[in-house]
Amino acid sequence: MAATSTNPDNREAPGGPGKGTGAATTTPTRRGTELVLLAFAAVIVTCALTLVNLNLESQPPSQILYYGLAFLALFGLAHLAVRRWAPYADPLILPLVAFLNGLGLVLIHRIDIGNAAEAERAGDAFSPAAPSQVLYTALGLVLLALVLVFVRDHRTLAKYSYTCGLVGLVALALPAVLPSVIAPNINGAKLWIKLGPLSFQPAELAKILLLIFFASFLVSKRELFTTAGRRFLGIDLPRARDLAPVLVAWAASIGIVVLERDLGTSLLFFGIVLVMIYIATERAVWIAIGISLFAAGCLAAYSLFGHVQQRVDAWLNPMTSDSGYQLSEALFGMATGGIGGSGLGGGRPAIVPYAKNDFILAAAAEELGLLGLAALLLVYLLLTARGLRAALAVRDSFGKLLAGGLGFAMLLQVFVIAGGVTGLIPLTGLTTPFLAAGGSSLVGNYVLVGLLLRISDASRRPQQPSKPQPQQPPIAEAHTELVERPR
Repeated sequence: MAATSTNPDNREAPGGPGKGTGAATTTPTRRGTELVLLAFAAVIVTCALTLVNLNLESQPPSQILYYGLAFLALFGLAHLAVRRWAPYADPLILPLVAFLNGLGLVLIHRIDIGNAAEAERAGDAFSPAAPSQVLYTALGLVLLALVLVFVRDHRTLAKYSYTCGLVGLVALALPAVLPSVIAPNINGAKLWIKLGPLSFQPAELAKILLLIFFASFLVSKRELFTTAGRRFLGIDLPRARDLAPVLVAWAASIGIVVLERDLGTSLLFFGIVLVMIYIATERAVWIAIGISLFAAGCLAAYSLFGHVQQRVDAWLNPMTSDSGYQLSEALFGMATGGIGGSGLGGGRPAIVPYAKNDFILAAAAEELGLLGLAALLLVYLLLTARGLRAALAVRDSFGKLLAGGLGFAMLLQVFVIAGGVTGLIPLTGLTTPFLAAGGSSLVGNYVLVGLLLRISDASRRPQQPSKPQPQQPPIAEAHTELVERPR
């Protein structure tokens, strides 16, 4: 009878299954930890859904256990993909994403119930958003698995960096140049492309492609940004000709504000470029130059464009401004929630326009309170920290820049959204990653997570032991061989 062995610690040898036995060092893959955390996230999401239905319908859903198991099975398949194609990936990234996505589904379902009641009183038709969000979740997980399958080494993406940059710029500018029939103006911004019943936001794809381009570009042209020019007030300023990439990014961000009226994508795009330059050069002067340029562009946009003035007026005077109704209702809702919140299903977040899109953080703050909102922000912070940890641990410069840019992109997006919802900064129109309703944002962020998993797998994977070279005897000890000339 053949002997079998178990591996309770989920360890693999450096060369993969069946290799590197003996004295070879093993590293835990931590996939068992990931599965346990996924089950814990599924339990939290199931309990949250139960609370919503108990508060609104006085009884739990009849198929609550089925919903919880289906959620766990969906992310369990993603876990199997990670176990197969990225066994050394960070064990916290996928469970954190599952928790955020699941809680987002619960909040969207809760807002759907409120919107359905209002539509019934008004005699209007209503279509819930939660079922389509579940489909987008499944599609996003499929794309995450495809990223792991086809991108076996993140360094291969650097070979296509200029292609990614070109496609990213085209995708970013596409809504501005297409006619209104294909790229309609929705809520004052041209962000979407509609093809029949399908619609998508190309900026989500452009964000990832431009991250790949800038990571590769900064690795190959790092000396352009590290060379000091003139010294002014004790600061080594960069040379004038080296400012071209920053000026191009600044011009593109201002173009987005002018042509697409999208403040959020403009801020996100320019902020990512600045931070990646800082990571590559470790020179804070680039951040100062970038902030100065962006501030000047914002002042110019405010003085020239009416839609920017409306956003600023709604920010400064939400109670009296004609365009501040959305923000004022959100602030009242968060104040009603207080420290502990009104409880899932106990508030009225549905009265805020676009509560399940732009203002889902306000809905969470109303029903979960300040403590719940702080916990959500800590989850995002932990997710960003795991991405930055992969950036620190990976061995190649391209991977460090790409992982750092991907992690910071998520953090900056959450900051811009939370700042706009709470009145800290003007509203920008971005959506909360994994939490808000929207297929383009959800699918794009799952591709982003797939790249982070691939880089974290490379950072934690043990290096292959180098093959020992045959030892050559010293020349002084080498034997002399007589070679006869062939006849």
